[in-house]
Amino acid sequence: MIAIGSDHGGFELKQLIMKHLEAQGAAFRDYGTYTAESCDYPVYAEAVCRAVTGGEADKGILICGTGIGISMAANKIKGIRAALCGDCYSAEYTRLHNDANVLCMGGRVVGSGLAEKIVDTFLSTGFMGGHHAKRIAMIADIEDRERQ
Repeated sequence: MIAIGSDHGGFELKQLIMKHLEAQGAAFRDYGTYTAESCDYPVYAEAVCRAVTGGEADKGILICGTGIGISMAANKIKGIRAALCGDCYSAEYTRLHNDANVLCMGGRVVGSGLAEKIVDTFLSTGFMGGHHAKRIAMIADIEDRERQ
């Protein structure tokens, strides 16, 4: 299952991405926002990321105006490796090398056609493991030390 969320700046693109996921038969849950009214992106970043870390969702998708703020908020959650992607190459390699579990995009930056391709790339690419797993463990160690 995919957890998806946005603030008002990403609302329109989130609606398009959900239609795209639905057309593919992908299971997803919308964690808000549910309107285009101004709201605070950290609320939705936390909701989606808690679904991922809690095992309710395999991966998350977050969208705000630029993707920057929502990715910053997402990466504050222990166990989240959120990546802001504006192209398919980044979406592919953040999965292959970084085992990213949350995709972030900018609703005012990425067009709908490209966003669909980024989502498809992110969701269909696996983690390479190998020497990259060591680096993921190093990130987790930093995270653990920071929270002490």
